[in-house]
Amino acid sequence: MTGAEGAAGRLIVCPTPIGNLRDVTLRVLDALGDADAIACEDTRHTRVLLARHGLTARLVSLHEHNEGARSGELLARIRAGETIALVSDAGTPLVCDPGFALVRACLQAGVEVDVLPGPSAVTTALVASGLPVQRWLFGGFLPRRRAELAALLAGAEQTLVAFESPRRLAATLATLAELDADRPAAVCRELTKRHQEVRRDTAAALAAHYRRTPPRGEIVLVIGAAGAGASTRAEALTALRELVAAGARARPAAAAVSKLADVGANELYRALTSERTSGQ
Repeated sequence: MTGAEGAAGRLIVCPTPIGNLRDVTLRVLDALGDADAIACEDTRHTRVLLARHGLTARLVSLHEHNEGARSGELLARIRAGETIALVSDAGTPLVCDPGFALVRACLQAGVEVDVLPGPSAVTTALVASGLPVQRWLFGGFLPRRRAELAALLAGAEQTLVAFESPRRLAATLATLAELDADRPAAVCRELTKRHQEVRRDTAAALAAHYRRTPPRGEIVLVIGAAGAGASTRAEALTALRELVAAGARARPAAAAVSKLADVGANELYRALTSERTSGQ
């Protein structure tokens, strides 16, 4: 709670459960109970967590639409001696969630920022995937444009962890399968919740499964590192796009590029045609 006059306040970054409300740490519960106010993404969502653990607190909304203005207000309260806890709807704040502006403002003002350890969908999915964890990359939300997505997937030299929406999952896996049908991947769905599912298979098998069975819920996609062939194909397809954009005809250009890269002309032409058909 607020200390004596002149005492320095602080910001406490508090990870919250990604599904199961029991997955909150004792330190986070202490911080939430002792804070002068809790800055949260959705006050209704946070009230559910607090009620589950018998806590009450003053809540202040901090979301993507008001983060800039609200950060200044909260910083002023912290400098006046208050302790503010920062939470998101699920997992660790700032990881594809609001809070970055507030943390930066506090650090630039020399205010203490205490970050508590706790749940994260990213690391939970990474470990559950069964894929190598020594070197990995978090890609946030995957690009919507097919060309950008293909470049990211083909260029990943380590395990890639990313968030994906249920309605786009099948298309993303289809793009991955075009690059490398045997690429290992894992679809981690509804982690820690009642209907949790972790499906591990090749890109082609996963694409076929989710094309037949559209998924629901929150999804973390974990993808194995790209092989040399996928990178070469992506570079060849990029070269083909540039030639066509410069005025070359698609089929002759594909034939020319295929002579310079170990990728079939028909394969390149089909990939380019598929991009045009999808309108991306």
